[in-house]
Amino acid sequence: MLNRVILIGRLVRDPELRYTPTGTPVGSFTVAVDRPGSNRQGERRADFIDVVVWSGLAEVCHRNLTRGRLVAVEGRLQIRSYDDSQGIRRRAAEVVAENVRFLDRPKDAGKESGSPDTSKEDLDMAEVIDFSDDDIPF
Repeated sequence: MLNRVILIGRLVRDPELRYTPTGTPVGSFTVAVDRPGSNRQGERRADFIDVVVWSGLAEVCHRNLTRGRLVAVEGRLQIRSYDDSQGIRRRAAEVVAENVRFLDRPKDAGKESGSPDTSKEDLDMAEVIDFSDDDIPF
């Protein structure tokens, strides 16, 4: 059996970072992924896919990713159930990421001062591909 997901898209908002009661970092963000083709009005459509990252990867994503950044996410699809505030059983689909690659540079990457939260090691983890702002689906 195989459960493998690969996504390339842009972050809809900055990643969130929380910690489990035992202190394990867990992060989450949403990636907008273009659908093939366009609708009848010629507009591009996108799917908004929730992503969960754990441990050190969660901290690296929280420090280095912001809204609009282009990423590749590799992981597995997870379907979980929960009861909402009205007691109704709901299901949520999300990708549990095992690997996240940064496919563009942060907007301030060319500045010498850099971001105080961004280490050279974090930036070295990114595979850099040149994309224009026209590729943003929103």
